[in-house]
Order: sequence, then C-alpha cells, then structure tokens
Amino acid sequence: MTTTMTSKGQVTIPKPIRDALQLTPGSAVEFSVNEQGEVVLHSARHAGEQTTAPDRFDAVRGKADIKWRTDDLMALLPEVAVV
Repeated sequence: MTTTMTSKGQVTIPKPIRDALQLTPGSAVEFSVNEQGEVVLHSARHAGEQTTAPDRFDAVRGKADIKWRTDDLMALLPEVAVV
C-alpha cells in the first residue's frame, strides 16, 4: 500500500492496517526502524506502552438531561455595560 506524506510530515495509515492493529482516532502508535532499515508501526497498546488515562469528561459528555434555552442561559450571566 502506498500513501503520500503531506508538507507537515503527516501520512494516512491505510484502513486495512488500522483495522489489523485495532487503531481508532486518538490511538497511540509507536514507530521503529528494524535492522533492515524498514519502518515498523506498532499499536502502543500492543507494544506494552502505558496508554493515557481516559478523559474524565468522556463518561458524562452528552448526558445532560436539562434542556437549556439560550434565553435561560443568558439570564444567568451578569449584565455587562457596553461602551
């Protein structure tokens, strides 16, 4: 599989490889160069590296059961004099 590097040095990992390594957006990956000079890509999760802690807000994101209206929210803000 061939991909093109952007001017920022970024490449897209082809979908079959992402699927094989179970990579999802935000996954940590590890690059290494083997003795033959080939670049090897590992999922950091499978390479034994410690993954980052989950975002503490992920568990509650989208769970609000209060349907705020813009007017109600604006009423909570202090009035600011416009000069």
